[in-house]
Amino acid sequence: MKRIVIIICFFTACTTAKKQQPQLTNRDISNVLTAMTDIMIHDITNPPLAARFFSYTCLAGYEVVSQNNQSFKSMHGRLNQYPLLQKPDSIKGYHVQLSAILAMLQTAQKLQPSGKMVQAYEASFIDSCIKAGFDEETMEQSKKYAAAVSKKILAYAKADRYNKISNYPRYTPLNKEGCWYPTPPAYIAAVEPYFNTVRPFTLDTCNQFIPAPPVAFSKDKSSPFYAMLLQNYKEGKDLPQEHRVVAAFWDCNPFAVQDDGHLQMSLKKISPGAHWLGISGIACAKANKSFEETMLIQTSVAIGLMDAFMCCWDEKFRSNRVRPETAIRQYIDPKWTPLLQTPPFPEYLSGHSVISAASATILTHYFGDGFAYTDSVEVSYGLPPRSFKSFHHAAEEAGVSRFYGGIHFMDAINNGREQGIKVGEWVISKLK
Repeated sequence: MKRIVIIICFFTACTTAKKQQPQLTNRDISNVLTAMTDIMIHDITNPPLAARFFSYTCLAGYEVVSQNNQSFKSMHGRLNQYPLLQKPDSIKGYHVQLSAILAMLQTAQKLQPSGKMVQAYEASFIDSCIKAGFDEETMEQSKKYAAAVSKKILAYAKADRYNKISNYPRYTPLNKEGCWYPTPPAYIAAVEPYFNTVRPFTLDTCNQFIPAPPVAFSKDKSSPFYAMLLQNYKEGKDLPQEHRVVAAFWDCNPFAVQDDGHLQMSLKKISPGAHWLGISGIACAKANKSFEETMLIQTSVAIGLMDAFMCCWDEKFRSNRVRPETAIRQYIDPKWTPLLQTPPFPEYLSGHSVISAASATILTHYFGDGFAYTDSVEVSYGLPPRSFKSFHHAAEEAGVSRFYGGIHFMDAINNGREQGIKVGEWVISKLK
């Protein structure tokens, strides 16, 4: 009897001696994306490029998860040219969730122009992990593992051809009737005219989902185009308060500036992609998704954003249609101004319509149709929350907000939504 007691005590002592490491949650993933967004606002990162930063950063975190959990499959064979990455055998004693977050942070540091700002967040995060109970050995091994994964993801990112864009000639506006031209107050040059040369994640080609042609430009007052001009003009002249609220909520224009006499100041606004990743984080928190599930969902949305921007931007610089502001001032009222500042790229398609529909389609796949939630993503930027009965409800509002704001015609919004849904469905089919 004494021997049995001794054996039981021995095993109990061993179990107690082995310290259990803390667990991270879906909010830790959202916090990294929020930190990245803050830096993007500082850098005035354009929307397509922001999607690129988010997607590779999320991929780094997801790769760690997939290497350690058989329920989450590798992206090898699902993403274009994605390599088969092996878990390093030489690194032991790491914590999977901690390694995933550190891999995200190390990737973001290298991708973003002001990546050094990520270091401050990383230092704060590590300090909080130590206080939570992570031991020094686990922390060091997790850093090593994260660095190994991040290095591979950054190599994959470098091969997507984005770095070759700087070698292309500066884009020159066509300067002819019906075509896009820089708009006031800053007259910013065209943003990412060569984004369609970058390698997509899941698309066969960037023009895989070419939309119906835009309504043809015409000065004829009986033409369909002139009718759209009048539609935008009248909406902007007597805009209901609710429409103003909707337009402001979905503005998401990182290029917005305030013209104060001789001084122009940039206004702090997040990109459309950052807004939808924030919505994804809210949904994951509400549904109490695990860390690993959240990593998959955020990565899927980020990949969808990248491919949706590629399809949209390919069409923008093919159709190259004039913005409402330019055409209305020239043909109807030289003093007319839209509620929102016009972004610096061609009008057709509506980028927010495309990426919102794509994101909504992907999120509906994971959470189901009719998933109601309250969007509080931009509370810190002075915008009150809005509640939605589904992701597609939000996407539809995001699209029409561009008409309320005076920066898009309705065919760009409606056809943009159709393209976004197709991209979202395609991404889900490739990632299943």
